[in-house]
Amino acid sequence: MPTTTLATEVIKDAVRLACRAPSLHNIQPWKWVLTAGGQLLLFLDQDRVTVSDRCGREALIGCGAVLDHLRVAMTAAGWQTHVDRFPDPDEPNLLASIAFTTAEQVSDADRRRAEAILARRSDRLPLNAPKAWEQLEPVLRDAVDRYAVHLDVLPDEARPDLADASQFAESLRLYNSDYHDEISWWTAPFAAAEGIPYSSLISAAEGDRVSVGRVFPVVHHAERRVEIGEDRAKILVVSTDHDTRADALATGEALSAILLECTMAGLATCPLSHVTEVRVSRDMVSSWLPHNAVPQILVRVGSAPAGEDVPPPTPRRPLDEVLQSPS
Repeated sequence: MPTTTLATEVIKDAVRLACRAPSLHNIQPWKWVLTAGGQLLLFLDQDRVTVSDRCGREALIGCGAVLDHLRVAMTAAGWQTHVDRFPDPDEPNLLASIAFTTAEQVSDADRRRAEAILARRSDRLPLNAPKAWEQLEPVLRDAVDRYAVHLDVLPDEARPDLADASQFAESLRLYNSDYHDEISWWTAPFAAAEGIPYSSLISAAEGDRVSVGRVFPVVHHAERRVEIGEDRAKILVVSTDHDTRADALATGEALSAILLECTMAGLATCPLSHVTEVRVSRDMVSSWLPHNAVPQILVRVGSAPAGEDVPPPTPRRPLDEVLQSPS
């Protein structure tokens, strides 16, 4: 694709939108480089990998999500993406090389999917059961079909075991000061472009009604959604046949597709990674899968009460911090 001023600005706008992708504690562990030839490169920013994410698996999941968000953003802008994943074995942090060609057409669904990037939030509050789930589930399966992942919807009878797994994962870190320091850092109120803001955290009483969720520092405000006595969200598991870096990247791409399709359907979502960060709790989740696979991430999907105020978006780093482009 020839480089033009218009094309460069289109790519910059798409990267800005793509960076709304979710990542562990909103660390945003990605770096983009736009070459003079119009090729876009996605790197893992090792400086933003957390201490607890020693192998960088969760950072790679975040990078997979931003990669799929970019595909969605460019499709809506009229461009088709051509992705070469892990193109250079001598540069392990180079995750993808992306080229672009003009798309034949842009559908209304393509535009709505890009709009869903801005509408999506991680909803940690209790949720009602998702509406019209029987119609949405096959849509989600189709959405992740392009990636080398499995998507399973856990049965309601698995919820007590999932709650045990969630609590067990937290208990194993009860005296891990590095982990708790990390959580405190990424939820600190002074962070202006990263981390999890106060408005996105929940109180102790609200957390008591969500049996499967990471424990963050509690906030103090009036209890919300008191009409929902207990979380009734569906719990999805994205798993892979292996546990490689490529599997983690594919997980993030599939996660992006799931979140955006759910948002388009008017549903609330919340990715859950703490259960798969610990081997024992990860195995507890695996026991509920109908196949021999490695659980990578869970997603709560449900319906939020109508008429609520939409919380402000979580912050993102400025474009010039995450994108290097030709001068």
